[in-house]
Amino acid sequence: MAPRLKVRDMPETFISPDAKPGYWDEAIAALIERDRILRKIIPQYPDGWLAPPVAPFVTLARALIGHQSSIKAADTAWQRFTSGSGRNPTPRAVLKLAAEDATLAGLPKRKAEYIIDLAMHFADKKVQPSRWSAMDDEAVVAELCAIRGIGRWTAEMFLIFHLQRCDVLPLDDSRLLKAISLHYFSGEPVSRFEAREVAQAWAPWRTVATWFLWRSLDPAAVQY
Repeated sequence: MAPRLKVRDMPETFISPDAKPGYWDEAIAALIERDRILRKIIPQYPDGWLAPPVAPFVTLARALIGHQSSIKAADTAWQRFTSGSGRNPTPRAVLKLAAEDATLAGLPKRKAEYIIDLAMHFADKKVQPSRWSAMDDEAVVAELCAIRGIGRWTAEMFLIFHLQRCDVLPLDDSRLLKAISLHYFSGEPVSRFEAREVAQAWAPWRTVATWFLWRSLDPAAVQY
């Protein structure tokens, strides 16, 4: 699982951190009523919620850079990358940096290639982010996964953190599986099937349940 951008590191272009998704309170009430585990976890984080999104390119670039890296390594790589491309990197800024440095300030070769390809998709308008909010989840996933380097996990993080869809269950997310294992199976390994069975009670608020389970492992609120 790729590390997520901590709220304290959010760019200044973020909407007020006091803004919460419109469905958040309704989701919390339903989850507390339905799930005995979440009934204990959710009240521990009364002042937290999914933070407002950054630009779609930034969300995807951050996820690509952090994929399969430790939190420390991902943060270091992101800081190096943004030192060359700007604090809130745009596709054009990334392509300009790429013309001077194909590694994008020291990224691994493949990750640099993925970021450059992503920037080209945005700059050449091969993707149209303005359409994504009107598309269903699977259609967004399919379109994103057509971009080199983006798999289902990255696409689902985009659904959660940028589009803020309320019912995303990222079964490829290792920390979600770890939290389900810890809280629902006494630490025993859990399969995706078992995780899906547990999560049936959370619908249509599986994004919110996932967010609180992440918090149960790491009290710091995080955001891509």
